[in-house]
Amino acid sequence: MSEALSPETAQPDIAQSRIGTLETPCLIIDAERMDRNIARLQDRLAPMGVPLRPHLKTAKSIEVAVRAMPSPQGPATVSTLKEAEFFATAGVRDIIYAVGITPCKLTKVIELRRSGVDLAVILDTVEQAEAVALASRTSGNAIPALIEIDCDSHRSGVPPQDIERLLSIGRAVVQGGELRGVLTHAGGSYAAHGTTALQQAAEAERLSVVSAAEALRKVGLPCPVVSVGSTPTAHHAADLSGVTEVRAGVFVFFDLVMAGIGICEIDDIAISVLATVIGHQREKGWILIDAGWMAMSQDRGTSKQDINQGYGVVCDSSGEPFHDLILADANQEHGIVTLRPGSRSVLPDLAIGDRVRILPNHACATGAQHRSYHVVHGKSDIVTNEWERFGGW
Repeated sequence: MSEALSPETAQPDIAQSRIGTLETPCLIIDAERMDRNIARLQDRLAPMGVPLRPHLKTAKSIEVAVRAMPSPQGPATVSTLKEAEFFATAGVRDIIYAVGITPCKLTKVIELRRSGVDLAVILDTVEQAEAVALASRTSGNAIPALIEIDCDSHRSGVPPQDIERLLSIGRAVVQGGELRGVLTHAGGSYAAHGTTALQQAAEAERLSVVSAAEALRKVGLPCPVVSVGSTPTAHHAADLSGVTEVRAGVFVFFDLVMAGIGICEIDDIAISVLATVIGHQREKGWILIDAGWMAMSQDRGTSKQDINQGYGVVCDSSGEPFHDLILADANQEHGIVTLRPGSRSVLPDLAIGDRVRILPNHACATGAQHRSYHVVHGKSDIVTNEWERFGGW
């Protein structure tokens, strides 16, 4: 295992280059915006006394992780065991694998735990709980498990009112494993509109896990961790009483979906895809670029919002958005840039070889298409670092 990294050791000096010299398409991170975004959520949670356990699936980067975590050792959240292994190698020691566990993955969980990582899993069925308990007994290593609670019918988890199922899972876990607590994700908050709706989503999220924790404790089952998490609710929770940690991920970079919900402004988005103009279809009002859905992902999350941003908002090479210019359509390697329907703006005069930056709908999905981040600071065109991004599952 390597030593835990600090922000200083995690950004080695490299020969500076300029945006205009980069091979496109590639991923750009505005470090000033990113640092501001991280500080914003940390400052919001600090008065509530609730620590942040960032979800590292968004960035998949050691250099970003050490800025977002409370310490170089964690705590952290991941969405795959490969991510857990990647961050463990860099010294992260407190990790929740926040996707429902399957029996075939428990061998890897035990291997990581034996390497010195406090890796916990989540589950929402008795069958999973029994598998965790059996693997724990067999290995002599008590695997910590959190019961996932469904706070808004968004995805998986135990409905908080299903006390019988909740207690059955808890009792099965402790037959060899460790019942670490309860966890939920307010995924439904992505469809909320307005401050009031977001505050209500945050409170529903809190109540679901706090009530589940109380039910477990009432029958003598342990529940030290009460974990909530989504970027919209993390920024709108008015009360976190009974909660022990907050998980969020996209807050580090933000994206157009978050801007559409009202969690951030366009100027807060720290991630973009750099592309090059490769052609024109002037009679159609098109500018062609070398970034299609292979560079941007196929996420169209803003199509359900008040403003449809297509595949992304188009900016100049410094990150300043053109008025009403979007990546309206995409093939595998080609992007079609045009004005938003109904716009009275004039298509910018972009020449072959000019660079543009595209703000994405979904930071996580777009980042997954690339192997590294090219780091800039504000409007500067100087690339100060290239950070590795974990590209495996």
